[in-house]
Amino acid sequence: MAESEDIETTEEGAPPKRSRKPLLIGAALALLLGGGGFFATFSGMVALPFGGGESEEAGAKTAAKAPPVSPDSLPAFVPVGEMVIPLGPNARAKFLVIEMEIETRPEDAAAFEALKPRILDVVNTYLRAIEEADIEAPGATLRLRAQLLRRVRAVSAPAEPRDLLITAFVLK
Repeated sequence: MAESEDIETTEEGAPPKRSRKPLLIGAALALLLGGGGFFATFSGMVALPFGGGESEEAGAKTAAKAPPVSPDSLPAFVPVGEMVIPLGPNARAKFLVIEMEIETRPEDAAAFEALKPRILDVVNTYLRAIEEADIEAPGATLRLRAQLLRRVRAVSAPAEPRDLLITAFVLK
């Protein structure tokens, strides 16, 4: 039987042992290439498309090339106004005082002003239906804001709100 450097045979019928050289060479190459990629990215030789590895000079150049902000691209904020919602006889806090503004495109601001009574109605109806525990729970403001925005979107179509901002939220 002929023997090779890489393959050793043991007994008859047993599979030959494989060499570990390719595994060691692959691991060494992976470490070298990974380290080289990290160094190139970390040192700024390669700029990542999602924001990492950008040097201060490159950031300043990018900021200098940004187009000026036009008044048409800025959002409009339509105040909904302050609302006082009673929380019920068993609640520790008797009232919820909430103030909101709707963020929208400037051309839709007039539509939201005209729809303000409908928006107040849907917000008031929703807030009267929730429990005090729903307001005091961790993350309640985020859930409340998402629910209110969903309801405002439903009554304001085709005008589209970008966001709903809660500017005051007080339990009294």
